[in-house]
Amino acid sequence: MTSPTRLFRTVAIAEAITWTGLLVGMFLKYVTETTEMGVRVFGMLHGVVFVAYVVTTAVVWVDRRWSAGRGLLALVAAVPPLATLPLEWWAVRKGWLGDTWRLPAGAGTSAPDRSVAWLLRNPLRGLAVAVAVVAVLTGAALVVGPPGS
Repeated sequence: MTSPTRLFRTVAIAEAITWTGLLVGMFLKYVTETTEMGVRVFGMLHGVVFVAYVVTTAVVWVDRRWSAGRGLLALVAAVPPLATLPLEWWAVRKGWLGDTWRLPAGAGTSAPDRSVAWLLRNPLRGLAVAVAVVAVLTGAALVVGPPGS
């Protein structure tokens, strides 16, 4: 099983990469007016990775017992382009993430603790649940439509 640091880093970097792709796509669509393919491809991809980042942040937040302020800061970092990178660097530097998961060994009593502990003890099922959650949230986002629509 991967560590909280490795999981958070991987998803934070993926979020920044897809943000970059979307920004390039927006430049091509709105500035050069050459193609909107970049927005179509990276818009969807970024949306999926954004939701994955939110889910990952929630899991790490519960496992690491982050304060509300720390958890909200990590979530808000996904909104401005590329802000997940400095947030991840800061989180590692300040020891927010850790090399081991807290919950699989001894689940807490709260519902979020029990849910995250189950996900971590059952990584394949947890991955299936995470993919399903990302799919449902992405679908909901598609129904609502893009920002500003």
